[in-house]
This record gives sequence, C-alpha cells and structure tokens, in this order.
Amino acid sequence: MSRKHLNIHNTSPLCFAKNVNHIAIAVEDINETIKFYSEVFGSDLVEVHRIEEQEVYAAVIKIGDCKLEFIQPVDSNSSVAKFIDKKGPGLHHLCLEVSDLGDVLTKLDSKGINLVDKIPKKGLVGDIAFIHPKSMGGVLMELVDSDSIRRG
Repeated sequence: MSRKHLNIHNTSPLCFAKNVNHIAIAVEDINETIKFYSEVFGSDLVEVHRIEEQEVYAAVIKIGDCKLEFIQPVDSNSSVAKFIDKKGPGLHHLCLEVSDLGDVLTKLDSKGINLVDKIPKKGLVGDIAFIHPKSMGGVLMELVDSDSIRRG
C-alpha cells in the first residue's frame, strides 16, 4: 500500500479552531436522556432551554472536560426532527470555538464553503453558525464565537 503525504504545514487556515466546545446528540426525549447520562456518567444539574429559532429543546451536560449538548425537536417539522426521522437519534454535530465568527464566515463563504448560516445567530452556547455537511465530509459543523461563549 502506498501512502500519500500531504504538505499541510505550508497552508494558512481560513479559521483557527481553538477548542472543541461540545458534541451534540439528537434525542427523542431530552429529559430521559439527561437522566440516563447523569446516572451512567454523573453530571451536575442541567437546565433545559427552548431555542425558538432552531425549534429545539437543548441542554448541555459536562462529563469530565467534555460537554455534550442534547437537542430534542420541538415539533415534527424541524430540521432536527427530520434528522431523527432519517438517521435516528445520535451524533448530530460537532462545535468548534473560533475567534471573530463573522469574519470567519466571510472567509469560508469566499472560498466556496457551503454555509448553512452566513451570519452568526444566537445559540445555546453563544453566537453560532453552521457549515453544511457537504463541505465537511458528511459532518455538520457548528462554529461558536469564543468571545460570546456562555460559560457555566
């Protein structure tokens, strides 16, 4: 088997991801999911939020240094409901922290990266935007502006 070496050291990134903020899991019952994960892995009290623009109930739990976001569709017409209908509950997206999200989106768009959101919007963890899975090898990628992150 031959190996192809890529010269990635001489490339300049369009954005620099500082950290993985969270891993999001689409669920059918957010309260049961929180209860299960808390019983299995332990976690602090969790507050469930309704995010109208995204048509989901959402909650974040911390397990060690990792954060998991659970998202449950509010109704059967939301994008998360369609995701669950098509693929079943499970991994929905990864979220990376970046600086100056608005500028990052402009750069990505100018390079032909398929964006779900061309301008930041309010999300559970801060100001966010999504990159379409078609541009990310099949993975829905969320970006959150590091200056807007709600910690706690």
